[in-house]
Amino acid sequence: MADVRPLKLSGLEPLVITPESNFINVGERTNVAGSRKFLRLIKEEKYEEALEVARQQVDDGAQIIDINMDDGLIEGREAMVKFLNLIVAEPDIARVPIMIDSSKWDIIEAGLQVVQGKCVVNSISLKEGEEEFITHAKKIRRYGAAVIVMAFDEVGQADNYERRIEIAKRSYDILVNKVNFPPEDIIFDLNIFPVGTGMDEHKRNAIDFIEGTRWVKKNLPHCSVSGGVSNVSFSFRGNNPVREAMHSVFLYHAIKAGMNIGIVNPSLLEVYDEIPKDLLEHVEDVILDRREDATERLLDLAENVVGRKRESNVNLAWREEPLQDRITHALVKGIDAFIIEDVEQARQEAAKPLEVIEQHLMIGMNVVGDLFGSGKMFLPQVVKSARVMKKAVAYLLPYIEADKSNKRQSAGKVLMATVKGDVHDIGKNIVGVVLGCNNYEIIDLGVMVPPEKIIETAKAENVDAIGLSGLITPSLDEMVFLAKEMDRQEFSVPLLIGGATTSKAHTAVKIDPQYKFAVAHVNDASRAVTVIGDLLKESTREKYKSDLKEDYEKFRKNFRKRSKVKSFLSIEEARANKYKIDWATTSIHEPEETGVKVIDDFDLEKLLNYIDWTPFFRSWDLHGRYPEILKDEKVGPQAKSLFDDAQVLLKRILEEKLLKAKAVFGLFPANAINHDDIEISYSHKGSEKKMIFRTLRQQLKKHGGKPNFALSDFIAPKESGIQDYMGCFCVSTGFGTQELATEFEKDHDDYNSIMVKALADRLAEAFAEYLHKQVRTKEWGYAPNEDLSNEDLISEVYKGIRPAPGYPACPDHLEKLSIWEVLNVEKQIGVCLTDSLAMWPAASVSGYYFANPEARYFGLGKIKEDQVKDFATRKGISIEKAGKWLNPSIAD
Repeated sequence: MADVRPLKLSGLEPLVITPESNFINVGERTNVAGSRKFLRLIKEEKYEEALEVARQQVDDGAQIIDINMDDGLIEGREAMVKFLNLIVAEPDIARVPIMIDSSKWDIIEAGLQVVQGKCVVNSISLKEGEEEFITHAKKIRRYGAAVIVMAFDEVGQADNYERRIEIAKRSYDILVNKVNFPPEDIIFDLNIFPVGTGMDEHKRNAIDFIEGTRWVKKNLPHCSVSGGVSNVSFSFRGNNPVREAMHSVFLYHAIKAGMNIGIVNPSLLEVYDEIPKDLLEHVEDVILDRREDATERLLDLAENVVGRKRESNVNLAWREEPLQDRITHALVKGIDAFIIEDVEQARQEAAKPLEVIEQHLMIGMNVVGDLFGSGKMFLPQVVKSARVMKKAVAYLLPYIEADKSNKRQSAGKVLMATVKGDVHDIGKNIVGVVLGCNNYEIIDLGVMVPPEKIIETAKAENVDAIGLSGLITPSLDEMVFLAKEMDRQEFSVPLLIGGATTSKAHTAVKIDPQYKFAVAHVNDASRAVTVIGDLLKESTREKYKSDLKEDYEKFRKNFRKRSKVKSFLSIEEARANKYKIDWATTSIHEPEETGVKVIDDFDLEKLLNYIDWTPFFRSWDLHGRYPEILKDEKVGPQAKSLFDDAQVLLKRILEEKLLKAKAVFGLFPANAINHDDIEISYSHKGSEKKMIFRTLRQQLKKHGGKPNFALSDFIAPKESGIQDYMGCFCVSTGFGTQELATEFEKDHDDYNSIMVKALADRLAEAFAEYLHKQVRTKEWGYAPNEDLSNEDLISEVYKGIRPAPGYPACPDHLEKLSIWEVLNVEKQIGVCLTDSLAMWPAASVSGYYFANPEARYFGLGKIKEDQVKDFATRKGISIEKAGKWLNPSIAD
């Protein structure tokens, strides 16, 4: 649903649970019923040790901690208040929300009076009737907490599908309609009961919970579903391999149905894809009640599973090698399973913990660097190596910090930032990882970084180099400004320029003249280490800097000569040489329905066949066309490994619904006016309005009678008296990308952090391709019998085009503002524009739809000052502003 309201909780830090959030794990070891150790500590009033139990849960990844003091030998109210007050003084614990858990209302209320932030009450129910239920709900609402509602009423616990949905519906209606309780603050516990008990009445316990969850999520808007997962495997206690598999299978299906919160012991959870096939089949038979004899078959298999070590085809012979060889092997192969164990051994043997980094780890990373530099390792492998390195360094840091006499010698400190208004950072992140592997200290300011922050941080951190990244054309202007400002403030550190829209030409012509010190364009990650090394090494920096300046000066002279050779038409001459369509005979198809349509939560699985994988490999610096690249003699093995890893993460994204896809598009009556403009009619708040899209025309003088194109040429002019049509759209698959990437980064996993962004970008392009096909064949319907393969779609052999503002045919990003106004994009699907008109989330695509069979893609090329002035007049903006947005397209 478009208006799903997130559940917002907080300790010292907020926890916002949206449909895009991962499953939220509740730690239960601070529950006296869930941990014998915690029970003993509370009984013995060893509260400081009990706090360590809570701290360990948070460190292990619990996002909420459940606190329960219900025991006959404990004064529950006093213990709850005391423990919550102690937690307040521990920021590393108090940062997560608290779940106040008790079957006694006085304990719950005492906890509500002292807890910080927005907590969860566990629980209330209709067990004692509506009056008490309403009374407790009103108080919880007054305290500002969320609430877990048990599927329990005056008759008893819900133990089948019908009872679960009956109680949930009744509870929801009372809370929302009578108590005015925010529905997003309601969490239903639909009762997880054991399966595999041998009793027929228990066979559907799991599947009834799963189906009940699906019903609740569909019919009771905005609420969440929770439960204690370990209950499902209770009949197999003592057999951990079977229990782990049962928990994993149950969660796999329950999360798909909508369960988003739960109590899970991570140590009793197997990876779904790693469950042995025979065990997986038997467990799913029980969980999903697929066979009459499912329990008996699982019991038979369980006897063979007890204590059985899982077979592995992984060759662990390298574990017998000397310590340094093991560490080097782990770094080169990107294996992190044993790195802490090996690093600890190295620390024990070293005189100082810093030596482990400067010797053991850097010896390994030097091997990685040599292999990468010689082309024997590829970028994805290096990023995996960095993941191992980061985990090792994170483990060692507390020991290094405790030893204040040591300071690690880095190769240099590099500040990196995606410039103001730009949101793309895949390339920047890869460069940061590669430099980090080579012992450079990276300060990554992220995306949309204003120039003053870059300057301020560079001074405060005394950096050795600054790296700027950008993907959209307005970023180029930001880079020029930063170069001027660095020169004005007399900086003397190298400035590195990178990103998809950057080039040696732009760097040499526009940026280098603004900064006296070294400016270097870095066109791929593999060159970054060499370039920055030459710029920072005492023995090479002066010569390298002077060589760069000389090279760029020579480039500028040649560039100006080439520019003068080209001949341009005036804008009037170019318009006279426009592309001419015979509007009396051309085919114009009227859409079945004009106006705007929204797709709120699209099934990503439908996009798999529309993915163009070639750019995915290019983003990892592996060049070649898919699928041929998988068999390439040089990069094939690494491309295959990368592709396999992408499929694993993509499968997880789809199964766990980690990313959300949304789209908005519209089809409108349209006509060309005033030479190069397109006027459309659209509805806004019930009244008809006009919007004018401004297009730009090629001005390069052409030979052989070739026309000077503008997009307006493909729309019937108003004076023809023919009604034409055009469309525009915005799609995004980026909702949830940043959150997932951040989770990976917290685990020092840059590889998967970059991977998820690369996949989100591919899915966004696939969504744009899919939607365009739907428009051609159904929504607009001008090509109803189209039958093209994915290769045909990638090759753009279809009828009609979908050009995008900021790209070759229409490099003016300002037109996005018009699209956003016509489609009401931000309100409809939540995609917004930055100051520089980049789309956020970054994995988004927007553009136009043209249906004329003669419409084609083209590159605008360079334009002259007379068109810039004309464009500024048509837009109603200053020539300076027009120049900023059209900068890369203006002829020198």
